[in-house]
Amino acid sequence: MRVAAIDTSIFSPVLNRYPSFLRHLHHSFSLPLLRSKKPPRGRYRLLLRAEHNYSSTVQQYPSMESSKEPQEHNWSIYPHIEPFNTGFLKVSNIHTLYWEQSGNPNGNPVVVLHGGPGAGTSASLRRFFDPEFYRIVMFDQRGAGKSMPHACLEENTTWDLVNDIEKLREHLGIPEWQVFGGSWGSTLALAYSQSHPDKVTGLVLRGIFLLRKKELDWFYEGGAATIFPDVWEPFRDFIPENERDNFILAYHKRLNSDDIDVQSRAAKIWTTWEMMTAHLLQNQENMKKGEDSKFSLAFARIENHYFINKGFLPSSSHLLDNVDKIRHIRTVIVQGRYDVCCPMMSAWDLHKAWPEAEFNVIPDAGHSANERGIAAALVAANEKFKDILRAGAA
Repeated sequence: MRVAAIDTSIFSPVLNRYPSFLRHLHHSFSLPLLRSKKPPRGRYRLLLRAEHNYSSTVQQYPSMESSKEPQEHNWSIYPHIEPFNTGFLKVSNIHTLYWEQSGNPNGNPVVVLHGGPGAGTSASLRRFFDPEFYRIVMFDQRGAGKSMPHACLEENTTWDLVNDIEKLREHLGIPEWQVFGGSWGSTLALAYSQSHPDKVTGLVLRGIFLLRKKELDWFYEGGAATIFPDVWEPFRDFIPENERDNFILAYHKRLNSDDIDVQSRAAKIWTTWEMMTAHLLQNQENMKKGEDSKFSLAFARIENHYFINKGFLPSSSHLLDNVDKIRHIRTVIVQGRYDVCCPMMSAWDLHKAWPEAEFNVIPDAGHSANERGIAAALVAANEKFKDILRAGAA
């Protein structure tokens, strides 16, 4: 739905300094993406695409060496496709993972790492890839989606998931693959590629999350509440005042309560808080996930489990400290400037530690991969890798 009219007086302090803000706010991202014929070129540039009165911009920082050669890229999401096969892989005595493949069975393999943790994979993620070129591998991480047992926290750590990715790669007979991940998926993509750099041909990362204390404090201890105070209050008020010094711990108690009703209520409130803050302009369909009992239980319990255990990382700077292991891997980073869930400070820190990676900032987007500018940039990143691989095979 396009915004028909906006009372600009409420934005006057912002508009005085940022006159483009209203234009970005007015142009929602609900219109279908079309193919862009000739995006502007150059190592430092604004990449523009337009449909009628809509415009989306990408601020691109110094990029990988291959980007010196200008290419024309598809900036439209691809049509919906169904998997050509699916299956289950037992990865431990407890856990069995659901996996699927779509696109070209003989194409360039790419593994898609979903967010959360605990969100499960989504059919919409297939649409960022050319199905004639890519062999798209997706799976539900431990306890999420169709994987079993549902919402299970036992034997569920970052390093278990890293090992699972390798087991799936071997199970499918894939020598090496491109890795694509957003939000928590970017965290897992970094952890996996740093553990197995020889198995990764390229990285596309979105909404960078490094699982540091300051990131968790921002979103769960009141920082993001300064932007979404109306949404924050139900999340806050579910917890008694004497426990509000640590919301992650307070929710941990309730998400692991012996009372199933308490678990369910806590899970829905936790999930709703994130779903209502994931877009620059709130998305009703996304917000409905908070009312889905099965989805919200896995999403909230597994997220909270990882957060209270600091992502099972040796230190808060672990992923930044190990960038040297993957510095040689072609990488594109896509970040919404107004991402409330995973604020841009983390993407910026990764960019500074890894300037060789191409860094794209979407000025009129929040967190979700389905926001228009982010979706376009993700497709363009995969198209860039496609061009590079085709050129290398020629």
